[in-house]
Amino acid sequence: MTVFEELKARGLLAQLTDEEEIRELVDNGKATFYIGFDPTADSLHVGHFMALCLMKRLQMAGNKPIALIGGGTGMIGDPSGRSDLRTMMTKETIAHNCECFKKQMSRFIDFGENQEAGSPEKESHSKALMVNNADWLMDLNYIEFIRDIGVHFSVNRMLTAECYKQRMEKGLSFLEFNYMIMQSYDFLKLYENYGCNMQFGGDDQWSNMLGGTELIRRKLGKDAYAMTITLLLNSEGKKMGKTQKGAVWLDPNKTSPFEFYQYWRNVADADVLKCIRMLTFLPMEQIEEMDSWEGSQLNQAKEILAFELTKLVHGEAEAQAAQESARRIFSGHIFSGEGDADMPTATLTETDFVDGVIDILGILVKSGLTTSRSEARRAVEQGGVAVDNEKISDIKTLYHPEQLTGKGIVVRRGKKNFKRVTME
Repeated sequence: MTVFEELKARGLLAQLTDEEEIRELVDNGKATFYIGFDPTADSLHVGHFMALCLMKRLQMAGNKPIALIGGGTGMIGDPSGRSDLRTMMTKETIAHNCECFKKQMSRFIDFGENQEAGSPEKESHSKALMVNNADWLMDLNYIEFIRDIGVHFSVNRMLTAECYKQRMEKGLSFLEFNYMIMQSYDFLKLYENYGCNMQFGGDDQWSNMLGGTELIRRKLGKDAYAMTITLLLNSEGKKMGKTQKGAVWLDPNKTSPFEFYQYWRNVADADVLKCIRMLTFLPMEQIEEMDSWEGSQLNQAKEILAFELTKLVHGEAEAQAAQESARRIFSGHIFSGEGDADMPTATLTETDFVDGVIDILGILVKSGLTTSRSEARRAVEQGGVAVDNEKISDIKTLYHPEQLTGKGIVVRRGKKNFKRVTME
């Protein structure tokens, strides 16, 4: 199976400008391709997973990845898939976020920076690059830009793009309207500076990507290609990678390896095999054998998914520790001694207590297991709350600070949500 055939078999491909040309380039290691990342936070998240895995797959086949960091466009914000204006960032924040991105990306793609200068590995075609579009966007001359680049864009055509239609309802600023032109200009500059002949991105970026291929054709008379990646949606059609607490981050300080593992361990039965196919690097033959799995076998599939993705992001040792911790929890075993650190912990302070006590509803809210006391009350009344494996049925159950010192207590809500609650 060629790399292109594997991408198809894994369900990763959405829209392509020229399937045969793209197939020829990626199968023969002739693609120099880029994927853009807006540095809106100091960590990548699960929403970036598809792109990172695609970069890894294509680099393994000899193609050259370019991670384009939107240091310039990040100062405006991409309107795609949004109904509001993004918060603008300072140059310092963007620079910090770029450094964080590169460290995380290095687990997926090889930038070759540890090789000796001048060695064959250093000069290898497939070594990845990280490029910041601030290098050419920040010092643009406005008059020259709109004369040389803006002239190639039709306003009527731009307004038909899905990303703009969504924003038109609430008001599309001229600032955001420039985003498609700047992203297209990025492709042009990457083509000129690095021989980049292909752009990949999420399916919601299709209009912007077509703008880039058209600009290269008009300005240089050359062919460039675009391909969108299937968005990672669950069986309900919602984007994956969100929890009650927010995004599932790749930074272990934002989402611990255990919590990351648990996110994938808890995906719906209807989603697990799709996620294994799209995100893991398991052989297709093995995955096809799993297609017939059902019932308890799906729990095994979820463990495989969680382990493989945690290993990709955090390394095999962390994945092993997370898996062992999860198995101990689900077997009803309360941690003691080594391994306690694997469980996510909520730490209370004296200010969380009233008259020296805190009730179970307060513990559920303070630990993040529920978002409100009313939600906590329902969870207790429905029999879904346990402390140290003992079901709690009284919403007035109280706890004193000394009960939370040392190892504290393990609070469970439902079958899959655990927190160790301790005192500061």
